[in-house]
Amino acid sequence: MRIAVTGATGNIGTAVLHRLAEDGDHSLVGLARRLPDDGGGRAPVEWVGADLTDDACLPELERAFTGADAVVHLAWGFQPSHDLHYLEELGVGGTRRVLTAVTAAGVPHLVHMSSIGAYSPKRDDTPVDESWPTDGVPSSRYSVHKAAAERLLDAHERRSTTTTITRLRPGIVGQRAAGSALLRYGVPAFVPAAVLDHVPVVPLDRRLRVPMVHADDVADAIARVLQQSAGGAFNLTAEPPITTALIAEALGARSVHVPSAAIRPLMSLAWHARLQQVDTGWLDMAFSLPLLDSSRARRELGWSPRVDAVTVLHEVLEGMRERASGGTAALRVRTVTGALRDAVTRGPVGQRDRP
Repeated sequence: MRIAVTGATGNIGTAVLHRLAEDGDHSLVGLARRLPDDGGGRAPVEWVGADLTDDACLPELERAFTGADAVVHLAWGFQPSHDLHYLEELGVGGTRRVLTAVTAAGVPHLVHMSSIGAYSPKRDDTPVDESWPTDGVPSSRYSVHKAAAERLLDAHERRSTTTTITRLRPGIVGQRAAGSALLRYGVPAFVPAAVLDHVPVVPLDRRLRVPMVHADDVADAIARVLQQSAGGAFNLTAEPPITTALIAEALGARSVHVPSAAIRPLMSLAWHARLQQVDTGWLDMAFSLPLLDSSRARRELGWSPRVDAVTVLHEVLEGMRERASGGTAALRVRTVTGALRDAVTRGPVGQRDRP
């Protein structure tokens, strides 16, 4: 199969290219805004540069998609968190542009990386299946944008009967190689990774319950979807749900119950002051989104996660401690010196221009 992958240098994209290369019978096209210097490492890939925030990318997308049996659309953005226009243009606008190019190129199968973030708030901790509403959490821009992308897919399905659309909705996706990226997203530039070895307490609401899954297991689900030309939506999660107690245990710390309502104003203040780059929408999502029932993926794809969620959590934290990287710009090594240099020369990560 000829398969084009957007966002091919990111957390999930690198795992997908590696998994598909293992099959040995695919022609792979990787699309990214910043292409890898080394040709992408282990997987043989034809690389195409494309900035999905601009309509100027449409001719390049159409050329890359022409002759493809499938497009796997993974591209999404998390930073700069203060530039909501850019994030919307990349996530929602990028999905619209991919759909336009898929139609123009006559691609028969589109696999779209949605998210647990597309789901509406939960009623309780009962896991939900793919029929749960995808209207998002209104106070989270990430969630609102994921829901908006789902509406674009709905509209496309109403207009077209020639493209099979698959929507994957995983929990939090982690792997060791994303350690440096997660440090850049979630830890202020002046804080070294070694601080994770010295966390005495985790002040967090004890009600936290979030699903998690390994990037390699998500990549395996994508490979199975492509092999079977399976359409529709699939939840992807590993057991057990991650709790405050499990996070504290993984950090070797003591959990202290602090209601999320008490944390939120402090988090908002720090974000508005540019002291850290994670906005309060992520906190709201953590306590609003439902747990996932992935029975359909197990039943119809024959998929099951090989890595349990607690192991994923420990692997991610180990990657953050060791500043693990994946050899691409998106997964590059994070250092305090480099982060501070970027902060001085380009401004805070939450609002800086893209290189």
